[in-house]
Amino acid sequence: MATIKKPDPLHTLSTPKSKTNKITPIECLDDDDDDGTPLRPIFCLKRKSAIKEFDDKEDCFILDFNPEEDDLDLSGIEKGRLNNVQDSPDVFLVAEKGQVACRDYPHSRHLCVKHPFEKTSHESYCKLCYCFVCDVAAPCKLWSGVSGHCHAIDNEGWKAARKSLRRSCKS
Repeated sequence: MATIKKPDPLHTLSTPKSKTNKITPIECLDDDDDDGTPLRPIFCLKRKSAIKEFDDKEDCFILDFNPEEDDLDLSGIEKGRLNNVQDSPDVFLVAEKGQVACRDYPHSRHLCVKHPFEKTSHESYCKLCYCFVCDVAAPCKLWSGVSGHCHAIDNEGWKAARKSLRRSCKS
């Protein structure tokens, strides 16, 4: 538990002087004052594989990558196409069996494997993409723009727009 000591004027931070010309000292104290220096090295991890090793040993470390992103991007892989020379030497696609739903069958734009929604322009589409709102092949009449259907995803707002469009078409 942290203890409160009487502030030493040489080791305190001060708030700016107020209208009453009072200086309020602020001192941060830590339990580790008795153990020597409270400073410890902070490690910067470059690989996802190092997290497990450092998580057990260290309380704090910096990630030099986004742990939410997949390391392997399969969006460029197509049937019958060999890997490029620049591709990772650790992984080589030699065969695939069957169809891939979001690549080989019609799919909503936000599920497209050839044009990942988070990594490419929303206005881009493949020959099997369709508009989530209109249920027609992409691009629809309202595809482009700030509130264009190219931005549609499977959430309540876009589902409501989809229902509203279907109701107006039935009338």
